[in-house]
Amino acid sequence: MNPIESTFSTVKLRTKVTRGAGSPAAALAMVFKLAESAQARWRAITAPHLVALVRAGARFENGHLVERPEAAAA
Repeated sequence: MNPIESTFSTVKLRTKVTRGAGSPAAALAMVFKLAESAQARWRAITAPHLVALVRAGARFENGHLVERPEAAAA
């Protein structure tokens, strides 16, 4: 699961329904309010030293780093 995509999934799903309706200012206000309400469900980063690993593509399962198997050379 991509952390960035999951962060904005709440906003993305609800904005497609109102495509073409309203003004750009109203759409911006709606997106802001949806992101603000989604923020209440976000988890705090309790291990900032692991953020670099996640950004580099490391995978964690149940809080443990999972090693990727080496791809077989062709």
